[in-house]
Amino acid sequence: MTEEYIYAVARVRSRELSLLSRQDVDQLMACRTYDECLRTLSDKGWGGGDLSAEAVLAGEEEKTWAFIHELTDDLTPFNVLLYPTDYNNLKAAIKTVVTGVEPHDVFLPGGAVDPQVMLRCVREGDFSDLPETMAAAADEAYHTLLETQDGQLCDVILDKACLVDLLRCGRESGADILRDYAELTVAISDIKIAVRACKTGKSRAFLESALVPCGTLDAVSLAAAACKSLEELFGYLTVTPYGEAAEKLRESYSAFEKYCDDRVMDLIKEQKMNPFTVGPLFAYVLARRNEINTVRIILSGKLNELDDGMVRERLRDMYV
Repeated sequence: MTEEYIYAVARVRSRELSLLSRQDVDQLMACRTYDECLRTLSDKGWGGGDLSAEAVLAGEEEKTWAFIHELTDDLTPFNVLLYPTDYNNLKAAIKTVVTGVEPHDVFLPGGAVDPQVMLRCVREGDFSDLPETMAAAADEAYHTLLETQDGQLCDVILDKACLVDLLRCGRESGADILRDYAELTVAISDIKIAVRACKTGKSRAFLESALVPCGTLDAVSLAAAACKSLEELFGYLTVTPYGEAAEKLRESYSAFEKYCDDRVMDLIKEQKMNPFTVGPLFAYVLARRNEINTVRIILSGKLNELDDGMVRERLRDMYV
């Protein structure tokens, strides 16, 4: 391990001290209004001035990646976090070109691939400047949309490619946390796909084309259960590592989403005892994303004057 990396981990440990704690979250919840909540966040170094909530949250996301860029020039281990942004931008590029709409404010910031490169590739019908697996998926999705005008089918192709890339990246990384995060992300995505497909009456063929096989779920069994009923689907989940997911889904979808985020937090908290790998850097990015999401939930609750009890039910576990 290089001295530079040792220094990076030390800086992460120092920066973790400024992460929002449960006490900070309670303080935000105690704010009586949306504006008071924003002022409290400003006192903690979030945003400031007349910025909107989304501007504040976007600014915190940018701060996170700026910090990681200071620590390392090699962002390869973080591709498992960047792929969803890249593939969402690829969807936008393909759909704007096929529909002939000018691409205004359709691209998300923070991906690994420049959206303008994607746009040029789609316009030219040449995807060779994209990463290999992304290029193959882009070509298939583009021609499928041209031929069928089926936007959902285009999305399915790219969503599946994203998960396959994410799982491959995690497994090839050699880092336990990246492998485990990728596995968890793909499994949760498969569960969400299965639930939506079951509720909307999608076919077995659709499920098998959309689900991504992973180590902790059997895609064939998941598809078979989802084609029968939600109870069959929940029953299958109870014999997997995601039995609690079935309980949360029975409760509500928001309870399930909280369960998913809390599983990620459980995963990264283990990195506190593993200081000499990429784990602490990766865990810090996930912790920052978690607190940003938590603040988003609180601000949304204050803005819409929701009952505090309803908001607290959705709050995520904190890293500190």
